[in-house]
Amino acid sequence: AVLVLVVGAHRTGAVPTNQRAILVERCRAMALRRLMPVGMRGLSTLGTRHKQIMSVTDTAAERLSLLMSKRNDPDTIGIRVGLRTRGCNGMSYTMDYTDKVKKFDEVIDANAGVKVVVDSKAVMFLVGTEMDYVSNEVGSEFVFNNPNKKSECGCGQSFST
Repeated sequence: AVLVLVVGAHRTGAVPTNQRAILVERCRAMALRRLMPVGMRGLSTLGTRHKQIMSVTDTAAERLSLLMSKRNDPDTIGIRVGLRTRGCNGMSYTMDYTDKVKKFDEVIDANAGVKVVVDSKAVMFLVGTEMDYVSNEVGSEFVFNNPNKKSECGCGQSFST
């Protein structure tokens, strides 16, 4: 409703040209705040750096750094994290090397100089998620501690929100 009012005001000439971009940005920020979890709603998105979508533990950053150093592709800038529909419970995490940041992707600068690029389609499902790397006697894997998941399958490979 707010965006419609801005457009309507622009048509009547009530909004000066130099303020249109500011109003559109404010409307976008208000719409994004409504989609954010309650704990993040107090953060401003106008002219300030916003809180990162997800966090990466030091252990995960070190492992990602090691994997990146073994890759012999100079175009690789980081790791892309996304979601795809599969598994017995809805969605599963995807990870791959990436050489670019697409429009609306979120970039997380983790420790050890690692960039994690969150796919724009996955952002709303990964808000507040912690990426960790766990190694034990059975094996080692990246683990996503996602506060948005409502359920997951028995093996832990897929989840639903």
